[in-house]
Amino acid sequence: MAANAAPKANPGTGTIARQFAATWRLHLMLVPAVLVALIFKYAPMPGIIIAFQDFKPWKGISGSSWVGWSNFELIFSMHDSRQVILNTLIISCLKIAFGLVVPVIFALLLNEIRQTGLKRSVQTLVYLPHFMSWVILGGILLDLLSLEGIVNQLLSFFHMQPVMFLSEGNWFRFTVILSDLWKEFGFSAIVFLASLSGINPALYEAAEIDGAGRMKQTLYITLPSMLPIIVVVFTLSLGNMLNANFDQIYNLINSLVLDKGDIIDTYVYRSFQEGQYSLSTAVGLFKSVIGFIMIGGGYYSAYKWANYRIF
Repeated sequence: MAANAAPKANPGTGTIARQFAATWRLHLMLVPAVLVALIFKYAPMPGIIIAFQDFKPWKGISGSSWVGWSNFELIFSMHDSRQVILNTLIISCLKIAFGLVVPVIFALLLNEIRQTGLKRSVQTLVYLPHFMSWVILGGILLDLLSLEGIVNQLLSFFHMQPVMFLSEGNWFRFTVILSDLWKEFGFSAIVFLASLSGINPALYEAAEIDGAGRMKQTLYITLPSMLPIIVVVFTLSLGNMLNANFDQIYNLINSLVLDKGDIIDTYVYRSFQEGQYSLSTAVGLFKSVIGFIMIGGGYYSAYKWANYRIF
């Protein structure tokens, strides 16, 4: 009798089918994004072999000679490339640091506003610059910060020396970091404001009964509750350690500040324009590998030090 019994169906099969039937519309919404990623991110990846070749366009990948690690050795032997990597690290690290601290502080301050209309107005005003192109903002900054711009005119009005914001290396770095912060901090604060709205109000009520003021409530309730999302944002930002925003730098940089403002992306762009395809590909591959390592290290640190797993 046992031999004639019908085989039992896999209980997991029906569950998966029911879940897909309930969420197929969401999966369908993902299709365009997946296709874009496959076409523009994964399909070109075999081209990284150019980094190990003396690539000649007229010979193609199959006809170009193999040079192994020579292009990578050239990267670290060139004085320009080492300075470019240093510039990228300085600019990107400062952007990551300020881009995390300032939005958190802004979210905490904005959360203290009790008038809903004022709160929404301020939030809308500060995240609008995020939607402006660096082509537009670059033109505005070039006009405002020139020697004849309104900023230097104000400095002259107060009997101060004009500042070459975009023509002197250290001032250029300061301008790049500050303008990027101004453009992005309002939009970056949205995720922290969302985390604040998810904190249980009963925790604040209990703290008030115990006599805790707003500062202590922030230190012992708000910030610990925000810690997981802060860790996530910081971890994801580590992938941009060697990405100092090509759009911004390209629209602001000039030959006078190459020693302090040239970054990996602009260096690769110029190398590609000069026909150094193998060198530019090697630099780009180096940047991608370091970014992958930083993200992996960030995931491990998030789990080890904050006991938080992103996946």
